[in-house]
Amino acid sequence: MKSGFLAAAAVGAVLLTQPASAQGVKIGILNDQSGVYADYGGKWSVEAARMAIEDFGGEVLGQKIELVTADHQNKPDLAVSIARRWYDVENVDMITELTTSSVALAIHELSKEKKKIDIVVGAASSRLTGDACQPYGFHWAYDTHALAVGTGGALVKAGGDSWFFLTADYAFGYALEKDTTDIVTANGGKVLGSVRVPLNSSDFSSFLLQAQSSKAKIVGLANAGLDTTNSIKQAAEFGIVAGGQKLAGLLMTLAEVNGLGLQAAQGLVLTEGFYWDLNDKTREFGERYMKRTGRMPSMIHAGTYSSTLSYLKAVKAAGTKDTEAVTKKLKELPVDDAFAKGKVLENGRMVHDMYLFEVKKPSESKKPWDYYKLLATVPGDQAFFSAKESGCPATK
Repeated sequence: MKSGFLAAAAVGAVLLTQPASAQGVKIGILNDQSGVYADYGGKWSVEAARMAIEDFGGEVLGQKIELVTADHQNKPDLAVSIARRWYDVENVDMITELTTSSVALAIHELSKEKKKIDIVVGAASSRLTGDACQPYGFHWAYDTHALAVGTGGALVKAGGDSWFFLTADYAFGYALEKDTTDIVTANGGKVLGSVRVPLNSSDFSSFLLQAQSSKAKIVGLANAGLDTTNSIKQAAEFGIVAGGQKLAGLLMTLAEVNGLGLQAAQGLVLTEGFYWDLNDKTREFGERYMKRTGRMPSMIHAGTYSSTLSYLKAVKAAGTKDTEAVTKKLKELPVDDAFAKGKVLENGRMVHDMYLFEVKKPSESKKPWDYYKLLATVPGDQAFFSAKESGCPATK
């Protein structure tokens, strides 16, 4: 890792101990930096937020922009404790990234109570802008419904009409299984069963044996991060794909594909909201990020860049960091940056196109990080619920 990157990360950590100031704008990155999702988001998202602040110019309304960061360790109670201190003592104005749906849902409630803005990027549950929506909460890069429409819909239409789920045993897994089940059954498929798998499992053998014995055509991995890569590696040991079943990584990003390697990941179909090699704009951002970190960004990293930049644009447009005024501007301003072109709905959902990819064979990859073939573009209004469809009480 480059020394400059480590030094920058250290600066972010130091800011946590500095005395609070009501001056300027303070943004918090709260995510998993040491556990199962550390590669998926982690310090890589922190660096993306730092890029957004630099690109914006480092200050807004004549005041310095500060970045603070902390590791919630995938524990909602710890996350709430950190966020409460940030809001009450350290004058943090907005919290973003928020990997892990149980954490994001808890912070959503706290932000509502404190009248502070949160912009969820790393967590997936569509409930965040559905029944759990709140006036100051936003959801940015993707959600479980978009993943289900992309990957689930494509595989059913391709003949994968029977499914068995390995589901992460918390809010995210339940939401992803439910949303994918709805898409599968709406397209004439059926679900033969599912099994709940504890977060951060090391041994998937008993769960994979159940999936194998179900004879389902598709084994849906309703998990993420290291849980996904470990289940794929262990599925190979059991000969699941060799035996004729297909694996569906329902939430996979470039980070997990890189961790697996093309030899293991080839042929997987997945849905992301961003890929560095989509167009000139994404390539330029990807190359800049690569120079800083030694890796290409996933949709979580690029999404954190976008959420941070969009918040700062809204503060500038509002002429104040007052929560009500900035919330209004976030919902008015179009999103147009390296991550996506999109719009923010009344319920806080940022709507943009999603992309269905197939992971290349090693022989098809021409250079490092050349991992995806684009199969289809899913228009934003198909990928995401409308505000009225979402179940958000404020939009009924």
